[in-house]
Amino acid sequence: MHSVALSILDLSPICEGGDAGQSFRNSLALAQHGERLGYRRYWLAEHHGMPGIASAATAVLLAYVGAGTSTIRIGSGGIMLPNHSPLVIAEQFGTLASLYPGRIDLGLGRAPGSDQRTAQALRRDLQSDADQFPQDVLELIDYMSKTPRQPVMAVPGRGTEVPVWILGSSTFGAQLAAHLGLPYAFASHFAPQQLMQAIRIYRETFKPSAQLERPHVMAGFNVFAADDEGQAHLLASSWQQSFVNLRSGRPGRLPPPVENYRSRVGPGENALLDSVLSCAAIGTRDGVRAGLQAFADRTGVDEIIVASGIYDHAARLRSYEIAAEAAESLQTATA
Repeated sequence: MHSVALSILDLSPICEGGDAGQSFRNSLALAQHGERLGYRRYWLAEHHGMPGIASAATAVLLAYVGAGTSTIRIGSGGIMLPNHSPLVIAEQFGTLASLYPGRIDLGLGRAPGSDQRTAQALRRDLQSDADQFPQDVLELIDYMSKTPRQPVMAVPGRGTEVPVWILGSSTFGAQLAAHLGLPYAFASHFAPQQLMQAIRIYRETFKPSAQLERPHVMAGFNVFAADDEGQAHLLASSWQQSFVNLRSGRPGRLPPPVENYRSRVGPGENALLDSVLSCAAIGTRDGVRAGLQAFADRTGVDEIIVASGIYDHAARLRSYEIAAEAAESLQTATA
């Protein structure tokens, strides 16, 4: 058996009636809360052009969170590398690692984290950028190594050896992470379809590296926890509305919860929610504990990164508190 660590995934949600400044203060409060509760890491995700997500300038926001915390690891879940030159990311995360040594993680994704038009505004040449993701990852790791092979030097960055993770929601990332001997994080909190296949490929084809001796898997999981079952389902309705709106091409701010949301939408929307909520727990501590344990048993993951898209800030903090209590004795058989 091995114990399963718990981490936090934050998209710094902008709620209806709120603004980005409030989101950032809430994000810092969540990271501080997670630190007190014993969460292993706090990660922010890069998205662009999304009315309800404030974490576009991911490294800038991590600097703010780092200044207000002291022990929890902080990082990106993830930086969408096709949007950036590897040198710029090496400098940004080299800066973070210089400010907060031993606490920075660099999770890298291949998707643009936005629509095509926004992606074009970020990096112009989309096709070649996605295709050269593996080369970009290697270039970035080299910039942060103690003895880089490239003539250009990342200052700060060189010698920081920031741990790099590969993120994904398909088997591509699993193959790349295994080939490079890097830890792997799967986005099962919003795209669970290929989770088991990706984990299997990653574990079966993993090659040890200087960073990692054996495979290490983290997977995303939604938790909507409250002290009352009905309240937990009510809280979950904000994220459910937001997800349906996004998939229907109407992205917006995180809306307030509504009673009986599932009964108000049609079979198509409910099928969509059933699929994505296959990696979720909604309920009180006992229900959340059962959900987390079942997920750990099914996947054999080393870490679960918890997303909790709840409208009310105090209720969101309480949800993470209940999840931490529920996971105290979480274990799974070593895969």
